[in-house]
Order: sequence, then C-alpha cells, then structure tokens
Amino acid sequence: MIAETVCSAVSAAGLGIAAVTAYRKRYLAAVRIAAYSLVPVGLVMTGIVGWAADTAFSPTAWVGFGLLGGAWVLFASTRAVERRRGGTRKERKAAAAAAQPDAVAPRASAPSLGQSARPAARPKSAGRTDATEDFSDIEAILKKHGI
Repeated sequence: MIAETVCSAVSAAGLGIAAVTAYRKRYLAAVRIAAYSLVPVGLVMTGIVGWAADTAFSPTAWVGFGLLGGAWVLFASTRAVERRRGGTRKERKAAAAAAQPDAVAPRASAPSLGQSARPAARPKSAGRTDATEDFSDIEAILKKHGI
C-alpha cells in the first residue's frame, strides 16, 4: 500500500514539473518529463509494484537471488579460467591441428618466388649494429626539446 502511494506521489510531482517546464515553452522536455512521470503509475496499475514489494520482504526470494548470484559467480569464474588457459580442450586441439602444416604439400598454397620459396632476407644496415643505437634518433629529438 505504501509503495503504491509513493509511486502516485512521484508521478504527481513529475506531472507538476512537466507543467512548469511547458509553461517555460520547453515543450519537448515537458513531454519527456510527463512520459517519465507516468511510468510509476503504470507499474502500480499492472501490479508489478505489489509483486516487487512482496518479493523484497520475502526471505525465500532473497535466498533465490543469492543462489542466482552464486551461479553467476561460478559461471564468470569458469569463463575467466577458460580464457586464461586458451579455450576449451576441444578448441585447443583444433588450434594445434590448424597450426601443423599439411604433410602432403606444405608449400602448395604459397606463391611462387622463383627458385626459392623463401623470401629474400633483408640486408642489415651497416650503421646499426647495437640495440642502443636504434634509439639515438629519439634521444636527439628529446634532447632538442629539453626532455
């Protein structure tokens, strides 16, 4: 009974705010506020508010919500473990089978590159022999800007 009264009061207040908004010539906003304010009365008339109030004070319903929450935690944890392992056992077997080349003609689908099926190796640049020299350009730019 109290929930219905509260919903009716909220709807009446919302319709009052919509009327003030319409008086200020903001009709689109007024219609939107009126629509939102009619929702609680609609919920009361359909019986959802009464059902929700009965459910909120029912210990059986709270135990049911607890069980649903526990099931969700179990489901989420198994999904997390599955992602960490890399999928299910069936998916891992399929990925391993796909990674192995075909025994009949492993390079049959590779394009022909002349004599060799391997691409030519890129020559190393003579100026870059150490890994620290790769960052010399970046260091110079940072020093130029005083960083």
